[in-house]
Amino acid sequence: MITVVGYDGSPLPAPASERLARARLVVGGARHLAAVRVPPGARTVVMGGVGAALDEIDKEAGKASGDVVVLASGDPGFFGIVRALRERGHEPHVLPALSSVAQAFARAGLPWDDALVVSAHGRDLRRAVNACRAHPKVAVLTAPGAGPAELGRALFPQHPRTFVVCEDLGGPSERVVRCRPAEATTRPWRDPNVVLVLDSGRSVGERGWIAGARPGPSSWALPEEAFEHRNSVVTKAEVRAFALARLGPRIGDMVWDIGAGSGSVAIECARFGAAAVAVERDPASCDRIRANVRAHGVRVAVSRGEAPAVLDHLPDPDAVFVGGGGPEVVRACAARALRSVVVALASVERVRPTLDALTAEGLTAQAVQLQASRLSPLPGDVHRLAATNPVFVVWGDRDAAPPPAPRPGPARRPQTLAELPEADH
Repeated sequence: MITVVGYDGSPLPAPASERLARARLVVGGARHLAAVRVPPGARTVVMGGVGAALDEIDKEAGKASGDVVVLASGDPGFFGIVRALRERGHEPHVLPALSSVAQAFARAGLPWDDALVVSAHGRDLRRAVNACRAHPKVAVLTAPGAGPAELGRALFPQHPRTFVVCEDLGGPSERVVRCRPAEATTRPWRDPNVVLVLDSGRSVGERGWIAGARPGPSSWALPEEAFEHRNSVVTKAEVRAFALARLGPRIGDMVWDIGAGSGSVAIECARFGAAAVAVERDPASCDRIRANVRAHGVRVAVSRGEAPAVLDHLPDPDAVFVGGGGPEVVRACAARALRSVVVALASVERVRPTLDALTAEGLTAQAVQLQASRLSPLPGDVHRLAATNPVFVVWGDRDAAPPPAPRPGPARRPQTLAELPEADH
């Protein structure tokens, strides 16, 4: 019998104490083992490497008298050991305690049914950072090397953001600190901790019906009239629909919109929950993008500058939409893209060089011509089909493989927007 006991610093309840008293093997972190009364004669295994600990659990659980207790923080079914045990074929009995996330929001005095909870423990910190860029209330489960200081470096100088760092929740060294991302980079923090990353103006969101991230947009490929634009310089809805399908924006992603114009693609990606950066060289267009961002209530960083030079200061993207720029820009984007690049072109002569630029960086490239005819009214209550200009869409996907090796460039390419010539967040 395997029993997983959650520990939140409180005295163990009677059922957990009874299971612990019968245990032949007790597995847990050093601080958990030190905090409970392990029965005489029981063998203990400190949970360092999870794989090695699971091997010991497998051996003991296979014995007729093998009672095993696994001690874990908070609710072990929430980003915890229960998943790993089930993957090994075990069916543990779980006695949860109060989760660290619930405790953290309680200490902050905030509701959290509208919060996004992400884990950077043994996972890519970049995705957690992107979630914090895009969403107003995020709880980050941290790990050594992926804690408050690293989050602060990645997010600074984004604002408004407030950190609530909760150290050793329920333990003897519990401490709750409110600070800005910049301050988080300058002080030591004790593990374990949970970081609440809050947009102060939106930390209490609207009441909803689903916990965590809100459902995606009710519609996408919005009409051109939904965006302020200059002389129809806006990606047409039909092209945008196809581009979004190839970009696949989602929570935790970073998407670039190069030659953004009105910012329509970046805004649509942000509506799906992705972090987005609109790159545009024209100051007036940057102002229009900001106005469109405010109108749609999303968060998009606006970077004014010339591609490809300005790209060196941007966080690595999962996907890139290129609405302006030649093969040099496409290749620079493809070199950095982790998943896909989508390029919209007006002339057929630019298709071949764009395909070559994508394949040169290891992407599998394809192309299609899109043309839509929209129903247009005529006098007499009749209609005709009004053809829009054809657009060539070229896209490249990176095969499921390790990310590309860093290319020669600046000595430091941070996962931050701090060095942008001009950025709004």
